Amino acid sequence: MPWRSALNSTLKWLFRSALPPTVTFIVINLLWEASIHVFKVPRILVPKPSEVYLALWHEPEALLRGTFSTGVTALLGFGLSAVIGVAAGVVLSSSRWIERAFYPFTVFLQTVPLVAIAPLLVVWFEIGKKPVVVAAFIVSVFPVIVNTMTGLRSVDPALIDLFRLYGASPLSRLFKLRLPAALPNIFTGLRIAAGLAVIGTIVGELFASYADENAGIGMLVQSYQKEGDLDFAFAAVGLASLLGLLMFGSINLASYITLRRWHASEQGRAV
Repeated sequence: MPWRSALNSTLKWLFRSALPPTVTFIVINLLWEASIHVFKVPRILVPKPSEVYLALWHEPEALLRGTFSTGVTALLGFGLSAVIGVAAGVVLSSSRWIERAFYPFTVFLQTVPLVAIAPLLVVWFEIGKKPVVVAAFIVSVFPVIVNTMTGLRSVDPALIDLFRLYGASPLSRLFKLRLPAALPNIFTGLRIAAGLAVIGTIVGELFASYADENAGIGMLVQSYQKEGDLDFAFAAVGLASLLGLLMFGSINLASYITLRRWHASEQGRAV
């Protein structure tokens, strides 16, 4: 059955994608633990991996709740960057004049230091989730815009002429030719944006969140550092990295499912 074949192919892809980094992760943890024992690194500088995992074991509720809070906020910011970034890329690529007029302002989103404008976001949107979502959006939207524009501009001119020859409207050319052809580039932009959204969320939480039961990872790391609980801080940072990895992996999986039948980049992964 077709669906069973697709499921088996997807499971094989997941196994092949997950096994190498899992083995590498285990080896790094073993080397980390051994190095601290051999070189007698003070706990105040770097905790042992075993202590980090014990911290996660002893206080899972606060850490997992913080990860969930940060994850929801990061997904909201990432979702905004995906929708607005693709739409902006389509508009900017539709006309050289529009690109010259507005593209420099999109570069501003990539070059402005987030820590410099984060206090302003708090003033504009007040303390809470809103400024954190905006912070995640600001740092993650630019790669989506740039890669969408690159993909749309890279469509084979012969195919565009063929669509025009058969009388296809601009909207038909966009949705049936240009956007499908730009999907590999769009997924590249989304991969970059996924990690940046998590970074933007945590930086935003350092300025715009408050300590309550819904505090995100940024606030937890700040709180643990002040209390000197370095193992808990490392556990929170590790969960933030895992969150970014899950978002990145989800985009990779979506790219594989969408492109594996016709694009060479994903067909090569299935080998």
